[in-house]
Amino acid sequence: MKRRLPKAGTVQIAPSILSADFANLASEIEQVVSSGIEIIHLDVMDGHFVPNITIGPPVVKWIRKCTDAVLDTHLMITDPGTYAERFIDAGSDHITFHIETVGQPAAFIEHLRSLGVTVGVTLNPETPAQAVRDIVPLCDMVLVMTVHPGFGGQSFIDEAARKCLQIRKWAGPDVRIEVDGGIDSETAPVVVKYGADTLVAGNAIFGRTDRQAAILAIRDALT
Repeated sequence: MKRRLPKAGTVQIAPSILSADFANLASEIEQVVSSGIEIIHLDVMDGHFVPNITIGPPVVKWIRKCTDAVLDTHLMITDPGTYAERFIDAGSDHITFHIETVGQPAAFIEHLRSLGVTVGVTLNPETPAQAVRDIVPLCDMVLVMTVHPGFGGQSFIDEAARKCLQIRKWAGPDVRIEVDGGIDSETAPVVVKYGADTLVAGNAIFGRTDRQAAILAIRDALT
C-alpha cells in the first residue's frame, strides 16, 4: 500500500536527503522523522537532464525499509517514462517529473496514477508557469524550482518562487505547491506567502549538527 501525501493546505517540511550523510542515512532520516516530518524528498539526477548524478532505485529500496514517511521522489532525469516504474517498485510513494521532459504530460500522469502513486509536475526556474497551466488540476502537487537543479546549497531565486502566486490560482486549495531550492528560516515564510505549502529543505537541515533544531527554526519562522 502506497503512502499518501498529507492533505493540501497544511504546511509540510520535506527534508532532502541530497544534503544528508549517506554513510548514516537511516539515522539521518530517523532524526528528522522523530521531529514530526511526514515527507522525505528524494532528488534523483541522471547527469544528463541536470549536471549531477545521485541515487537510483536500489537506494530507494533501502530507504523504504527504514521509514514509513512518504517518499517524495523528484525525477530530474531526461526519460522519466522509462524509469518511473522502477522507482515506484522500489518504494516511492509520490513521483514528480519535469514538464520539460515529457511530451504528453496528461497521459503520463494518468499512467503513473494507474501504478498507485500520487503525481506531481515540476518546472525549472526559467520555465514559465504557463507551461503547466493545463495539467495543474490533474496533479496532486506542483513543484516550483527556486534554484537551478543539480546541486544543493544554491541561493534562492525569488523571481522563480513568485510563480507560486499564479499556480495557486490555477490549483485551488486541493493541490499542494512545493518549492525546492534555498529554503531556510528566512525564505520559508516568503514562499508560504506566495502560496506554497510544501517546503523542501536540504542544507538548511542536514547542514546543521542539530537536525531537530533546524526543523524547529523553520517552523518557528512560519508562526
